[in-house]
Amino acid sequence: MRLLSEFDIQFQLPAPTAMVALLHLHPSLDAQLLEPDVLRIEHVDANSTTVLEPGLYLDSFGNRCSRFSAPEGGLRLSGRSVVDIAAEPDPINTAATQALVHDLPPETLQFLLSSRYCQVDQMSGIAGDLFGFTSPGWARAIYIRDWVHNHVTFNYKMARPTKTALDVFTERVGVCRDFQHLAITLSRAMNIPARYVTGHLGDIRHHYSGPGDFSAWYEVFLDGRWWTMDARHNDQRYGRILMATGRDATDVALTTSFGVANLTHFSVESNEIDEQGNKLPVPPNPEFMLYTPTSNLTV
Repeated sequence: MRLLSEFDIQFQLPAPTAMVALLHLHPSLDAQLLEPDVLRIEHVDANSTTVLEPGLYLDSFGNRCSRFSAPEGGLRLSGRSVVDIAAEPDPINTAATQALVHDLPPETLQFLLSSRYCQVDQMSGIAGDLFGFTSPGWARAIYIRDWVHNHVTFNYKMARPTKTALDVFTERVGVCRDFQHLAITLSRAMNIPARYVTGHLGDIRHHYSGPGDFSAWYEVFLDGRWWTMDARHNDQRYGRILMATGRDATDVALTTSFGVANLTHFSVESNEIDEQGNKLPVPPNPEFMLYTPTSNLTV
């Protein structure tokens, strides 16, 4: 399937600010790009628009990063990509096994440890009480994912940048990153390596579910490979487009500003398209029959 993803993010900077953006697709998708993966960075003032050229580098997790310094004033980050990926939903392997810690590949061990938003050390006892009876492997990973999905309520208004997995466990409400942080923490506490993922996830072959956004999910390491999990949506989805992986949201923030950057506009959309570039229709959802989706939806 062919997927077109587009975004437009704008800030107002009260002073010159250094920034890092993780808005390119992951390098592992390079061979599947049907046109260049574009990120345009512009300084915008009342009279002119100036294109800023970033420095590109790969971070320690293999994510493609853009580093730049922006002058005071308006800043616009926009981009688009077209990729060709398999027309298959998230894979399932009910027979996937869980390795003993001493048998895990060394590169996966960091994804068992505590991180900024995932306090494994503080939640190990909780995880043992909740999931100690489960069978190691796929069954345990799914039980954790389902438990988080069933016990946490999604609410955009309850988002805050300091919310940790322990906060989510206590408050039982949050946005997609909060669902994933809690599931990651509980998985790690049960010795399943788990990493945080950001990317595009539109309503691809799925009923319309609301305004577009970037998405977070997570992956667990079982049977010698990483498997997609999503504690928020908790169903098999088509069209996930990988941007970055890390220990938690700290490592894969869409933008990191080393100074004040006030968000003034945010829109993102991902659609399946045909060979001529036409967007394919989204199956209707009765809950949204009174709403007609349009392009460039803003959240």
